[in-house]
Order: sequence, then structure tokens, then C-alpha cells
Amino acid sequence: MTPTLPAATPATSRGAAIVSEVTHHGLFWPVLALIALLLACGVMSPGFLDVTVRDGHLFGQLVDLLRNSATPLLLALGMCLVIATGGIDLSVGAVMAIGLAVSLTYLDNAPDPGDVGTVLVAVLLGLVVGALGGAFNGAMVAGLGIQPFIATMILMVAGRGIAMLITQGQITTVTSAPFKTIGSGFVLGIPTPVIIAVAAFVLVALVVRRTALGMFLESIGINREASRLAGVQARRTTWTVYVIAGVLAALAGLVYGAPTMAADANNIGLMKELDAIMVVVLGGTKLDGGRFYLGGLLVGAMLLSTLERAVIIFQLPSQTTPLFKAIVLIAVCVAASPTLRAMLRGRRRADRSDAPAAPVETTSAMEVTA
Repeated sequence: MTPTLPAATPATSRGAAIVSEVTHHGLFWPVLALIALLLACGVMSPGFLDVTVRDGHLFGQLVDLLRNSATPLLLALGMCLVIATGGIDLSVGAVMAIGLAVSLTYLDNAPDPGDVGTVLVAVLLGLVVGALGGAFNGAMVAGLGIQPFIATMILMVAGRGIAMLITQGQITTVTSAPFKTIGSGFVLGIPTPVIIAVAAFVLVALVVRRTALGMFLESIGINREASRLAGVQARRTTWTVYVIAGVLAALAGLVYGAPTMAADANNIGLMKELDAIMVVVLGGTKLDGGRFYLGGLLVGAMLLSTLERAVIIFQLPSQTTPLFKAIVLIAVCVAASPTLRAMLRGRRRADRSDAPAAPVETTSAMEVTA
């Protein structure tokens, strides 16, 4: 007769595996932080989670959060693609300012700023300028081989000066109802910025997941030289990604500045590049390139907007917002740190090995196998 081990418990093992898989997912802690913030805001501000319909439009603080998430989501979309190639774009805030300055200056000089055709031309000009800014960054990085941090810092520093030249050092203000709709209007009851951000997200997701572009980006981010030897046009792909990031940054500038219809070159997009990087990190994309996760950007953008609103609801000074952003970022990154998890797993194994071995009852098993 051969003694056998006690029977395993498959249901318990499957449950533990599911729990382990969920808690080890890159979005577990960001989603948990978002839920905690929403609940805290709901407790502090009754009615925070309510959504109402007025004149066929959605209203409520949750709707405002979605509207405010549009700008960081647009910026993070471009930033995520750039980071996937192993680069970074520090100029997205400056490109926001340049694109908005060009569009509003054109409208200011137009004979009829309220004409829809004129507004479309103004928007197109802003996007073209954003593409040119991205093309400059791409040429510096992919063409000349300059470090992305340095290459994009050039436009980051010079961009606001360019915007000041365009606006002649003044805050350009325009009255144009069609242009204002970009930032504060509604389409089918949904805020226009939300529609624009979701449309851009879907378009980018389709391009990178339904074509080979996404695979090329990951290949370049993992090993640029190996991808080039494998036949990937690394330079052209990298340049294209920076152009896309520039267009999305200019679009974010239009969405951000349209409600006020004022181009303040000194303040539009200020520090927004850090918000974009934060959204990418919270979304589960690694900053060292390679794999990227677009779906996480939705959570990251929403978490960032909720945090900014929570500071207001808790009646904290708005100047302290960067501090709380840093705290949330540190907490999420530390909780998801592979090193910390490895240390905890090692500690649990050590605890189990130090525990006295439980007596093994083999009588019944032996009787069964006998």
C-alpha cells in the first residue's frame, strides 16, 4: 500500500488564482484609487454621483469629470504612443499653446469669426501647426538621433515664445459661438469634449491595434536596432508617432481653450506634459518603452480629473493639487511595484517554511488505495 497526499481543493485554488490575477493586473490599484476617490467625494458632497438631464443635456459633477478628462486623455494618447517607442514628449503643453494661439489669431483677424467655415479653417490651422511641431520633434529624435528628452525640451522652452510672438504678447480673445461649442457644447446630450476625446481614442486604438503600427511601436520600444534589422522602418515610424502626438496636443489645446475663447500663451498647457505622463503611468504603460496599454489611459485620465475635483470638494487650497497628485502616483506605483511584490512573496514563503509542519493523516487515504 502506498500512502497518498490529501486531496487538493480545486475551487479554492481557482479562487486564489483569480484573486491573484486580479490584484496583479496593472489597473487594479488605479481603479481601486478611483473608486475610493469617487466614494469619498460622494460622502463629502451629497449628490456628487447624481446625473440629471436638463434640456436634453447631461448635467452633474460626474459629467463635469468626464468633460475635464478629455484634455489629459488627448495628451496622454499621443504621449503613450511616443513612450511606447522608448521616447518622451515634453513639448505637448507648448504645442497646446501654439495651436490655440494660431486658431484664435486667425479667428480674430477673420471678418466673420462666427462663420462655421471660418472656424473649420481655424481648427485645421491649429492642427497643422501641431503636426509641424510634432514633425520637428520627430526629425530631431528619429532623424538626428538626439535624445527625446533633450529634443522635445527645445520646443517645450521655445514653444511659449512662439505663441507669444503669434499673439504679439497679448491675450487674444474672440467671440465665436461655433468655436466655443468645441469646448462647452453638447452633441446628443453629451459634452462635445467627451465626444472628441472618445472619437480620437477609438481612432488611435483602431490604427494601432488593427494595423501593424502597434506591433512596430512595441518592437521599436523593446529593441530599435533589432526591429530595424527585422525590416521595420524605425525612423519613419518614430517620426510619424511624434507627428500624431503633436496633432493630438494641438487638438487638446483647442478643447481646453475653446470655453473661454482666450489664448493666454503663458498659461495654456502649463505643466500639462507632466499630467500626460502621469496618466500614462497610471494607465499601466511602462516608461521604458515596449508594451503599452491604451485602455488604461481612460482610467488614468478619470483618476487625475477626480483627484483635482476632490481637492476642491475637501476645501483644500488648489495650490496643493500637485502634492496630492504626487501622493497618489507614489502610492499606486509602490503598490504595483514588482520589487515590493517579490519581497512580500519571499516573506510569505519564509513564514510558511518557518511554520511547524502539520501532521499528515494518511489512514483514510491508505484505506481507499488499499
